[in-house]
Amino acid sequence: MSNRYVATIVSLLCLAIASQAHAQEAPKSPLVTDPVYTKPQHLVDVDHGRRLNLYCRGSGSPTIIFDAGLGESTSTWGLVQPRLAKKTRTCSYDRAGLGFSDPTDHPGTTLNIADDLHRLLQAAHIAPPYILVGHSSAGMNVRVFADRYPTEVVGLVLIDPSHEDQSQRSWKIDSDNWNGYAQWEASLKQARLCVDEAKEGFIKGTPAYKTCIPDPDPYMSQAINDVKIRISTTPGWQSAVLSEKENIFYKSADETRATRRSFGDMPIIVMTHTPFPKGKDETQEIRNQRTLIWEQMHNEVAAMSTRGVNELVPNTGHFIQLDRPQAVIDAVDQVLAISRDRMPYAR
Repeated sequence: MSNRYVATIVSLLCLAIASQAHAQEAPKSPLVTDPVYTKPQHLVDVDHGRRLNLYCRGSGSPTIIFDAGLGESTSTWGLVQPRLAKKTRTCSYDRAGLGFSDPTDHPGTTLNIADDLHRLLQAAHIAPPYILVGHSSAGMNVRVFADRYPTEVVGLVLIDPSHEDQSQRSWKIDSDNWNGYAQWEASLKQARLCVDEAKEGFIKGTPAYKTCIPDPDPYMSQAINDVKIRISTTPGWQSAVLSEKENIFYKSADETRATRRSFGDMPIIVMTHTPFPKGKDETQEIRNQRTLIWEQMHNEVAAMSTRGVNELVPNTGHFIQLDRPQAVIDAVDQVLAISRDRMPYAR
């Protein structure tokens, strides 16, 4: 199993997991090599001794806040954040239980995650305004944050984001031959077993280890992969992934659905990966239906703003920020420019 798979399964299980995590061939040498991702950067107390890992670089306003997909950490922004930090302050962080952040007893719902992020920014004295960048499941997190703290957010960039209705709408396709609900429940059952195995202690080479522990990511250096794999053996990481998965299509979906409203003319850029490869035993007609639904849901999110747009990014998998980092940089640049034009003091 790979961390890519953990995040991809959330957004694409409802689409029959036919899409690859990466559409391009693996790089011949790692692209993310900065040793900053092998250790905590700034551990910030957000709740009576519970700390979240925060990595900021650059200066200026608005501040760009990065939120990674399920199971991922700050390293997923390793090709994007350094470039954008030359233009303004940028901050990525690890959600509770992921990366170098302490675990929490609170369920991993979008509302809890948004409030955790807000406490983190306050405790670290990172003042608004913010541009929020969310990948995969974090696309829902940042939408909830923007709704909950509307005066603090001036733009959104959503990278192949999960959608609150994706399970309901996608699992109806080809339901006579494919039971999306049953497959998702099986995925949750396996995730619970992984938590149990973590508490007992994983043994390398066993079936449980191969199922629950991520494979090395070809985009990352060996040093970064070694740390990511070590962290993924802990009960805290496995429990955090489980909690977010248990909630994403249920309570988190309800919380995100409740935020549907007009964001006025706040810039929103949604990025959709393309193409969607045809899955095993899947007809092209079924694949076309799933692709259309994915694009429609992203169009609907973009339509929440009069300055919203859904950009199709060719030759990418689910991790657009690694496959085509320049596309993400360009999208954030657009939002940054619009925000600064509207707020001349924000430099």
